[in-house]
Amino acid sequence: MEMPETTVDLMVEGGKATAGPQMGQSLAPLGVNIQDILKKINEKTSAFKGMKVPVKVIVDTATKKSEVEVGSPPISELIKGEISIDKGSGEPNKKKIANLSIEQVIKLAKMKRDSMLVNDLKSAVKSVIGSCNSTGVIIEGKNAKEINEDIENGIFDKEIKEGITETPADKKTKLASQLKEVQQRIEKELAKEKAEKEAEEAEKKKREEAEAAAAVETKKEETAEVKEPKEETKEATEKAPVKESKK
Repeated sequence: MEMPETTVDLMVEGGKATAGPQMGQSLAPLGVNIQDILKKINEKTSAFKGMKVPVKVIVDTATKKSEVEVGSPPISELIKGEISIDKGSGEPNKKKIANLSIEQVIKLAKMKRDSMLVNDLKSAVKSVIGSCNSTGVIIEGKNAKEINEDIENGIFDKEIKEGITETPADKKTKLASQLKEVQQRIEKELAKEKAEKEAEEAEKKKREEAEAAAAVETKKEETAEVKEPKEETKEATEKAPVKESKK
């Protein structure tokens, strides 16, 4: 007879799981030794320090024994771990924070491939590139669209087919230079857009002020006409015969 089991799904920081509210609310009612479980979790997730990792705690409700299964971190966490940052870009289209080599992308794709709905490594690489794009990370100095076109054109066939995950030493300097160039180009584009917008707003304000001034002048002219009749109207009034009243 199988013993009843309960599975608790948690998301913890690799190697640093603590007995917080989530842990207490999920495990305390099961009557297990939470500190013992925390020790198991931290031992099994120590390789994912700085990353959020999905964990399953399987508890035998009869014997109170537990097992810990560690899943693969979300690809966004793997990307952040690869470039040693805590969070991605808040404005991925405007602020690029890193430049990965195709070899680094292949490494990440191989780490996540088993949990991806893909048929081959090339498809997994493209999926990782999409996640890099939304994190503000470029690949080989290019955005997602450009690098995917290179992949389709076979430029990285050798690296992908051989599953190369080590970035050549001489490429690392090039990657840093590419990132700087892209950042500077984006800054210039944003500065140009800002200047154009400010010029457009200034022109709009100038036009509105001119229209307002013209409206004021028109109003003044209309008011003056009402207060003082036109000269010809005044003369006609003075020349008009005065009717004598009958006695």
